Amino acid sequence: MLKYHTPVMLNECIDALSIKSDGVYVDVTFGGGGHSNEILKRLGTGGRLLAFDQDEDAKQNIPNDDRLTFIDQNFRFLKNYCRLYGVMPVDGILADLGVSSHQFDQPERGFSIRFDADLDMRMDQSASLTAREVINSYSEDQLHKIFGIYGEIQNAKSLAKTIVTSRLNKTIGTVDEFKEVIKKHIPRGKENKYLAQVFQALRIEVNQELEALQEFLLQTAEVLRPGGRLVIMSYHSLEDRLVKNFIAKGKFRGEVEKDFYGNEIKPFESVTRKAKTASEEEIKENSRARSAKLRVAVKL
Repeated sequence: MLKYHTPVMLNECIDALSIKSDGVYVDVTFGGGGHSNEILKRLGTGGRLLAFDQDEDAKQNIPNDDRLTFIDQNFRFLKNYCRLYGVMPVDGILADLGVSSHQFDQPERGFSIRFDADLDMRMDQSASLTAREVINSYSEDQLHKIFGIYGEIQNAKSLAKTIVTSRLNKTIGTVDEFKEVIKKHIPRGKENKYLAQVFQALRIEVNQELEALQEFLLQTAEVLRPGGRLVIMSYHSLEDRLVKNFIAKGKFRGEVEKDFYGNEIKPFESVTRKAKTASEEEIKENSRARSAKLRVAVKL
């Protein structure tokens, strides 16, 4: 199971949930089941866990445990399914954002710059939009925006222009074909970092990751009971900014709202002043932990 995906800051995440043996918890990114199995170890016979994952491959990791309900859906449907299964309000919600190691290591999924494969990048393999479609059908302006905002790429405008010009002659269908098309824009000595940013931008667009994250966060305030814990781990600045702002203000931009007496109106209070990061020992064992930021909040 850990071969599928090694959870980052596993103990820190579980400790942050402050699990009660008879509580109800939601793991919205089940993946390899690492976090879910640790939660189940701490639950008694009266405890309950809902686990979300839209990736078909995650189903192979579901443990045989009556306390677990697996939901084959994106976490943007959190409230609907918590209501459907009669578990509202819940005591804790855990989200480990981003792509699992398993998804990166499956060449045919098209997530990794290491393998040649079809440009896919769908986390939900039943979804219709793929990276191939984005690259071959989006306008130059749309591509410029995606690479500039989601990838934070400096030369996003010229990159978009090159892609649009190249596809006039031939459809860009695979990872290697795409890398060949954009190679003149890749800074020498920073090849891996640049390509990772480009692929991140495409993946975010294909999976509507930021829209889904915002929808999910807004629902957590309604799903959690007062005193319940929200534990979220993110891997890039765009996600972390949304999480940080939501915890601090109850919204994603602008200033926190206040009542007539000047008291802040927001659903959460941050448990830690700053985001927690992985130890040097963990980073040595699992390089993916390097970019992880863990934020914990309590429902007011």
